[in-house]
Amino acid sequence: MRFYRSHILVCNATPCVLKGSRAVQAALTEEIERNGLEQEIKVVETGCLGLSECGPIIVVYPEGTIYANLTPQDASEIVREHLLKGKIVERLLYRAPQAARMPSVALPESPVLARQQRIVLRNVGLIDPTSIEEYVASNGYEALGKAFSMSPEQVIDEIKRSNLRGRGGAAFPTGIKWEAARNASGEPKTVICNADEGEPGNFKDRIIMEGDPHSVVEAMVIAGYAVGAHKGYIYVRGEYKQAINKLNKAVTDAKSKGLLGEDILGSGFGFDIEVFRGAGAYVCGEETALIESLEGRRGESMVKPPYPPTHGLWGAPTVINNVETLANVPQIILNGSDWYNSIGTERSKGTKVLTPCGDVLQPGAIEVPFGITMREVLYEIAGGTKSGKEIKAVLVGGPSGVCVGRESLDRRFAYEDLSPGAGALIVIDEDKCIVDLIHNCLEFFVHESCGQCVPCREGTKRMLDIADRWVSGEGKPEEVRLMQELAKNLAVSSRCGLGQFAGTAFVTSYNLFEDEYHAHLAEHECPTNICAMRNGRRMSNG
Repeated sequence: MRFYRSHILVCNATPCVLKGSRAVQAALTEEIERNGLEQEIKVVETGCLGLSECGPIIVVYPEGTIYANLTPQDASEIVREHLLKGKIVERLLYRAPQAARMPSVALPESPVLARQQRIVLRNVGLIDPTSIEEYVASNGYEALGKAFSMSPEQVIDEIKRSNLRGRGGAAFPTGIKWEAARNASGEPKTVICNADEGEPGNFKDRIIMEGDPHSVVEAMVIAGYAVGAHKGYIYVRGEYKQAINKLNKAVTDAKSKGLLGEDILGSGFGFDIEVFRGAGAYVCGEETALIESLEGRRGESMVKPPYPPTHGLWGAPTVINNVETLANVPQIILNGSDWYNSIGTERSKGTKVLTPCGDVLQPGAIEVPFGITMREVLYEIAGGTKSGKEIKAVLVGGPSGVCVGRESLDRRFAYEDLSPGAGALIVIDEDKCIVDLIHNCLEFFVHESCGQCVPCREGTKRMLDIADRWVSGEGKPEEVRLMQELAKNLAVSSRCGLGQFAGTAFVTSYNLFEDEYHAHLAEHECPTNICAMRNGRRMSNG
């Protein structure tokens, strides 16, 4: 690789792109060329820096100076003052939104990142995700070489002893899944990366794929070696065009370097990966629906058992892990299960990528060790609420997760306390309406139901019909019991998690905010006036 005295990393995550980061990047490149610095300074598109609320964001290395809220017009000043004269441009420095002024900070010291422990996101925002050379320079593919020095059984044992669990929400032990697939009869075995991330509030997998695609490729080869598979698929949400492009480039580059294909690293083991664009349905995130889609059929969940590790793609043993789960694998192999077990709590090992969003001051993706409290995440890292008012409720895990109130702020994110689910934290402040929030959740589930099983197809519609009346002032108190029964029936009779958890947010929120539901149903008033405004009229609060 060419040596450059400075690198400018431009965040090209979706929020920054929407705010104009591509124009800023073009202006920086033009100014660098105008000043004859193109042989000394490299402009690099990188993944999310975790500060997209203040985008467009750039980081200038080796200083690690962060500039925020940039416009193309700022490029000439940055090049002239910082890159030519070595002077920090004070007015453009990133400053935490809650602070009036902050000095120049290096990326690892920024308020958002100071409390994090980055394993999955270790390279995101630090390397050029399109450069296999930069990934290799960051110890990339070393874990693969180490895995080939072990037997497949030893690799599986290391993953089992690490206590790595699936990060897609179900938290099933990864090593046990791999072992089941290896021991199952049937060929050909397959490894699938589930990157069909579709639940509102969850965007962690996109950030990993856009910022460090080779970590997924490396992990899949390791998984293939461990279970005896020679083919892998990355099933990516269709809307993730940037992630798809970067994954395809990573696969192509890995093949050109002998890290995919036949006889990888002289090991005698061959493995290939295909990036598959998803069908655009939320239900395809469910593993059996994903398999149906891969096989060319409509994405619909299948009855289980049998499970994919024994009867998956084309009826053969198949390992399905999500992006975040796989991104942990190279570091576990490289550093050992004892190292991984030193992070987290007694029953929850490692880190979790969380995505605070909604009314928080600093939304984005953060990676923290298990055991951190919700208060630490939402106030010390995410900065509290945008309005400065109290947090009223949080949907932990997204619309299919549980609703908790401010009394849960000191609970720990851990499987033995407050399970983070897939990682979404949808925050609402005290000015928002709980009934309106649940109504929005039910609209999502009705829209995304595949319609295959009657309980989900009809049950979600019936729940939304009831919620429609509640937010329009036409609800009745006795309908609460009907909603609870519908949620219970959906939970026990739906084929997949979409229907099974469609009523969870309502059930858990009603236990916490019964008075607010009573106001809607008995008094026909929305205490926050939000539901009244939905229908173009304003109800009095009495």
